Amino acid sequence: MPIATVNPTTGETLKTFDGLGRAEIEDRLARASAAFLQYRTTGFPRRVELMRAAADLLEADRDDIARTMTVEMGKPVTQSRAEAAKCVKAMRWYAGHAEELLADERPARADIEDSGAADTVVRYRPLGPVLAVMPWNFPLWQVVRFAAPTLLAGNVGLLKHASNVPQTALYLEDLFRRAGYPEGCFQTLLVGSDAIADILRDPRVAAATLTGSEPAGRSVASIAGDVIKKTVLELGGSDPYLVLPSADLDKAVATAVTARVQNNGQSCIAAKRFIVHDRVYDTFVAGFVQRMSALAVGDPLEGTTEVGPLSSEQGRRDLEELVDDARGRGATVLCGGGRPEAHPAGWFYEPTVLADITPDMRIHHEEAFGPVATLYRVPDLDEAVRLANDTPFGLSSNVWTRDDAEQQRCARDLEAGCVYFNGMTASHPAFPFGGVKRSGYGRELSGHGLREFCNVTTIWHGAPSGG
Repeated sequence: MPIATVNPTTGETLKTFDGLGRAEIEDRLARASAAFLQYRTTGFPRRVELMRAAADLLEADRDDIARTMTVEMGKPVTQSRAEAAKCVKAMRWYAGHAEELLADERPARADIEDSGAADTVVRYRPLGPVLAVMPWNFPLWQVVRFAAPTLLAGNVGLLKHASNVPQTALYLEDLFRRAGYPEGCFQTLLVGSDAIADILRDPRVAAATLTGSEPAGRSVASIAGDVIKKTVLELGGSDPYLVLPSADLDKAVATAVTARVQNNGQSCIAAKRFIVHDRVYDTFVAGFVQRMSALAVGDPLEGTTEVGPLSSEQGRRDLEELVDDARGRGATVLCGGGRPEAHPAGWFYEPTVLADITPDMRIHHEEAFGPVATLYRVPDLDEAVRLANDTPFGLSSNVWTRDDAEQQRCARDLEAGCVYFNGMTASHPAFPFGGVKRSGYGRELSGHGLREFCNVTTIWHGAPSGG
């Protein structure tokens, strides 16, 4: 795939970039290694000062970088501005909490004495350069939620961003440079996916994190496993959205639409499978279909647009294949189901709702990365939970019920890294984020994410000899 900005609203190639050659990659790896040896000893006051400076710059740049993101991958510009603001919030949150979350820990005194030590501490030390392989769908947020904890822990970052958001990728390197970080602390590598294996195998790279497709995650994990390096993987999801009889239906319907079409439906944590109890199914579906049909599809740079184009022609083709397969196997199209006639240029797809889904349809098990929702009618909570778990993914889940027993049951039995009640999944810097099953492993955000790329070191002091 060429490294280029291609406007998904028009299909026009706006700017192309040359990928780095071997010598240039070597130069950047050498810089990262040298930067880590210096930066790892930087005290927390300076690390915090640098991160806050980066946050201030990003806040000032918000409108410009929002427009860049929208032009590169098509999300409505109002959502791009919100993404930039979310990044600022996360950077400041980590700047305010990292020192406390990485403070030395002391085991219980009785255990220290039982070991024969005079003293023992557990210390979180940085690992080294961390390679981040990041996707295009949240081109700023996905990187910042890696970069902020990584840099505050004393590591340095190497970013291999998606090839269709090169200007956003270069902006991020420039942001941290302007904030005052030493040369080599955060670098963007404009390379294709074929360069990842050699970079990850390089002994100067300590670990890797990837957000992306299951095949990409499998490739990175196998390479890292071969050279025994730590990885964190977030590989997408097919999140269930359960609506039970005690739900506030008006709120459940309104939130369902946002949860499905946020980021033009191209979000790992977007609700995708709507599992609705028989007693409220007809009412929910009527409201949901009406609202999905009424969404404003158009130029994502217009402030009134609610759904823009998909990020690429291939992405739309993949989505069309899933919908066509379901339709051919008996699914009912309640709205949408094709390319909007009003937008013949670009990679638009209508907000779509499918009912009568069966297990033989691809969309039952595969992630639909676009504004397509699938509906399921269930007779009871047991079937709702069974169906929710009938997926190879396990990233997040949404449950609408005011019944405490139902909440306890879902919190216990849903196979997901997150369970959200009476609201939609949304990542927050204070809460751990990640999945189970084929959605990946490890955690981002919160103290858990901060410590993922740390050497958790036991420092043991024997009793001094008598003199």
